[in-house]
Amino acid sequence: EVQLVESGGGLVQAGGSLRLSCAASGFTLDYYAIGWFRQAPGKEREGVSSISSSDGSTYYADSVKGRFTISSDNAKNVAYLQMNSLKPEDTAVYYCAAGKSDQAMDVIDVDVWGQGTQVTVSS
Repeated sequence: EVQLVESGGGLVQAGGSLRLSCAASGFTLDYYAIGWFRQAPGKEREGVSSISSSDGSTYYADSVKGRFTISSDNAKNVAYLQMNSLKPEDTAVYYCAAGKSDQAMDVIDVDVWGQGTQVTVSS
């Protein structure tokens, strides 16, 4: 079964850090673009960060540049999103995704979604 499972979400104070993990099973992450998306209540799902499937280039939304870092461990088949200097506006459900994209991933590029993990940043 093809599956992505996120972990690492939780409640943190503004300025704090969290690291989200995304474990893949049933397929190899190395052959896919990897993306992190988020969806806040009442808002559309938006791309946060991604790794290109062609050359490993990384992309970040302007709102998280300099604070978030995406990475992957191909040996473990796990992707990560390190989130530092968190702000209340980062509060959302975060989704891991795999698909095909040579540029920043968009929702349309996704083949597999994780179930999501809640991140709440208190002020």
